[in-house]
Amino acid sequence: MQQPAKILIIGGGYGGLKAALGLQRNYQGNAEITLISKHDYHYQTTLLHKVAIGTLSARKARIYYRKVLDLNKVHFIKDKIKQLCPKENKVVGNGGEYSYDILVIALGFKPNNFGVKGVEKYAYTLSSLNSALKLDKNIENKFKEFIHTKNPKDLQVIVCGTGFTGIEFAAELATQLNELCLICGIDRKIPKVTCIGRSKHILPVFSDSLAKTAESKLKNLGVEILSNADIKEIKEGEVVVESEGKTHSVYGNTIIWSAGVKGSDIVEHSIIPNKNGRISVNPQLQCQNFENIYVVGDCAIATDKDAIHAPTAQLAAQMGDYVAELLCAKLENKPFEKPFKFNHRGTVCSIGHTDGVGIVYHKNVKGELAAFMKNTIENKWLYSIGGLNMVFKKGQFRYRTSN
Repeated sequence: MQQPAKILIIGGGYGGLKAALGLQRNYQGNAEITLISKHDYHYQTTLLHKVAIGTLSARKARIYYRKVLDLNKVHFIKDKIKQLCPKENKVVGNGGEYSYDILVIALGFKPNNFGVKGVEKYAYTLSSLNSALKLDKNIENKFKEFIHTKNPKDLQVIVCGTGFTGIEFAAELATQLNELCLICGIDRKIPKVTCIGRSKHILPVFSDSLAKTAESKLKNLGVEILSNADIKEIKEGEVVVESEGKTHSVYGNTIIWSAGVKGSDIVEHSIIPNKNGRISVNPQLQCQNFENIYVVGDCAIATDKDAIHAPTAQLAAQMGDYVAELLCAKLENKPFEKPFKFNHRGTVCSIGHTDGVGIVYHKNVKGELAAFMKNTIENKWLYSIGGLNMVFKKGQFRYRTSN
């Protein structure tokens, strides 16, 4: 008698969770489906800037896998994967070895320090819920203790990187400074937020006009922007920058590194050919060297004709849906020829809770409409994994923050 096929999904981010839920909803056979994640919970990486400022609570940010998965259909194991062994059809975690017939790699991203000295030692990142909570605690403590330390550098925050993560964090912090200063009895002129970026404009994925709109919104919030600047080194309380051929330092005791991401370290150190932890896949998101491995999310280099898609939550979620559909067909021995096609519905960058800029269905949006669209995108994700009940419990609404 033939054993049921073993499907193993490693990583429970946007891509991994969608693959698991797609199989749970649509597959009626007896294959053994397992999701492994190093946490008991999923969180929206696109909202980590809110967690880091305290406008979204950790309790609201956590979505527990065992609450959204039907555990009769999808097993869940909490474990940290350490090694991929594709030749032996197994992966190794802290808790043991897990064999598979089909593997879905969805291990997410790691911050990319691009070889800049001091990033690991002196900078915070926004790469996980825990790292966001650590940053939130640091900011809270710096403001609370200012009455004793009287050190202005404790209230000076430097954001390295002017992509989405850095800009959303800087804007969220800037919108909260009045309240933080009021609560802690601090002169509002002392705190300072500086963003440093290599590009001519912030948010380089947007057109110049949209980027300039975002820039003026940030400046109105009091954020300083240093563009066309190369970060040479990070020291304690100091970022060494080169711009216009001159080297100078920007000072602040809280430094955030959000200058870019790469794929997973586990992938990077595996025998699977990869580039910075990201694996080239064919049009069916299949690993080219091991045909029983599929890759979704930040670990996949997904191409469309000659364009390489930037890793985003939207892309990862669509990949997860696609792989679930493909595997349902494969497990039921049905033909499946359709290639993966990314449907880009738009991108919105929030600038605080009630402002933003973005592109939705090829149209520029800004202001409250952009903020509304951002909330709609986040709520749509929640609806896709847990229905209306999840949206009411965990959703983003116009005037509802954890504040």
